[in-house]
Amino acid sequence: MQERPYVISIAGFDPSGGAGLLSDSKTFEHLKVMGLGVCTALTLQTASQCLSLEWRPLDEVIEAIQVLMENYPVSAVKIGIVKDAEFLGEIIKTVKMSNPEVKIVWDPVLKSTSEFIFFDLETLSQLKTAVNKLSLITPNYNEYNVLKEHLLLPDTNKCSLLIKGGHREDHLGTDVLVENETETLLQSSRYHEEYFPKHGSGCVLSSAITAELARGENMETACRNGKLYIEKFLKSNPSLLGTHSS
Repeated sequence: MQERPYVISIAGFDPSGGAGLLSDSKTFEHLKVMGLGVCTALTLQTASQCLSLEWRPLDEVIEAIQVLMENYPVSAVKIGIVKDAEFLGEIIKTVKMSNPEVKIVWDPVLKSTSEFIFFDLETLSQLKTAVNKLSLITPNYNEYNVLKEHLLLPDTNKCSLLIKGGHREDHLGTDVLVENETETLLQSSRYHEEYFPKHGSGCVLSSAITAELARGENMETACRNGKLYIEKFLKSNPSLLGTHSS
């Protein structure tokens, strides 16, 4: 029996299980990759609000990444909430030093839906070098508007960009994949009628794409498959906590 590809989620711990490490782990398992995890922060939150956050020391995060990368053939990494540009840059550096070929997806969680701030926005301008070492960035529409002001996305960056359309006022649910200066629209059907808002939907999408990349899919196919997966997740039930099903 062929061994499953190894994937690491470097993200926060959400006790509700809807976002972060627990959510990524559920997604990885369902998509038949071996999910590993490194915790960047301990949060206290529910599906509707984030109450507190405690960042883990950067050196402990880096050590955990090194141990996993040295002991498992990791082919893809998903990064979730990180404190600032230094935190993200050191994570990327550590991953690439262990395996220069590894694919890295960053889901830039700048703040929660309940307006809890995660990323220090004042450090965004320091990210230009680090961003070019990524395979894909997956901001929602609002996050993209913040990032492009500081990083000049997508013009000056080598990595691919998936602009999620769940927060758009026009063409709701249509994602835009920018790869090698080419834009591809990933559209949804009957968005208003069938989908329910879900806590952690961005985590699920980015981890699904990471899993697809680990399984050898190209970027466009990985994003399309990830979109199909998140659409099932959004339709799974009317509550804020979605379920993972076939």
